[in-house]
Amino acid sequence: MDRVIQKLSAPNVRVSFLNGAGVSVAAGIPDFRSAGGMYDTLRPELLTASPSERAQMASNPTAVVSTNIFYQNAFPYLEVRRPFILGIAEGKWKPTLTHHFAAMLHAKDMLQKVLTQNIDGLDYMTQTPGEKIVSVHGSLGRVECEACKHEMPIKQFCSLVRENIKDIYAQDSSAPADSTPILCAHCGEAQVKPATVLYGAQLPTAFQESIQTDVPKTDVLFICGTSLTVGPANWVPR
Repeated sequence: MDRVIQKLSAPNVRVSFLNGAGVSVAAGIPDFRSAGGMYDTLRPELLTASPSERAQMASNPTAVVSTNIFYQNAFPYLEVRRPFILGIAEGKWKPTLTHHFAAMLHAKDMLQKVLTQNIDGLDYMTQTPGEKIVSVHGSLGRVECEACKHEMPIKQFCSLVRENIKDIYAQDSSAPADSTPILCAHCGEAQVKPATVLYGAQLPTAFQESIQTDVPKTDVLFICGTSLTVGPANWVPR
């Protein structure tokens, strides 16, 4: 710890963060991968899906947020993430000390970059500017069509999620009994979703660019809430 303090006290020091799910858990957001998380508790039989799609999700729960299923059927993604999408938009979860620490370092002109594997967008709810943040797996803070990339205002999207997408968790009595498509106003496709990276899709180019440009300029790298077992984010410290 003394060595870290000494480093942070040095003139012109540059600090970066690599944040994982543990940072969001501290805010009260469940870790998707852990026991009791979204993948562990997934019940494909409740989702609006074909028998073959349900079989895929039963065999591999991450299929619920994969390109293989979403491009054919957006309902499983939207139904399983309905409470998370609405909860983020309603401010159910707040930034943690880790998020505010990064913002403080920015205020002191010490922050190089925040690389976050989390999709909750909590980093953007502090005074850390968006250009200092790289969302490795995308963010719920923006909504776009996967087909044409046309954006939809978040408030409009959340209203449509409430009206069109059923609640498989039985938490919202006002939710519809059956899901109906959310169509893109630009291309008409039913592929509107938060701008998160689906399994099977490429990560944002900004991530690779940051590894090449920001990481070499970093004097202190804080690795927060991640065991570094999942690539390619675990490339960052190498």
